[in-house]
Amino acid sequence: MKPKKIPMRTCVITKEKYPKKELIRVVRDNLGNVSVDLTGKANGRGAYLKKDFEVVEMARKTKALEKYLEVLVPEEVYKELENAINK
Repeated sequence: MKPKKIPMRTCVITKEKYPKKELIRVVRDNLGNVSVDLTGKANGRGAYLKKDFEVVEMARKTKALEKYLEVLVPEEVYKELENAINK
């Protein structure tokens, strides 16, 4: 039997590749709303972040998510990311 392929994604901050389950996806939908996608299946443009407080802080300081998603990312999204890491 063939081994199951593990989908790999790249963190937009560290540029390192990780299995999809080790990352958190942030999504911009077609209306410009930004949200944290814990299922990994929401429609829209996605950006992946490593589950690490330092990475979230770097994303906040460098505005990398705003550049990648091409929209202003509200502070609530960063707080939601921190809460998702705590779980």
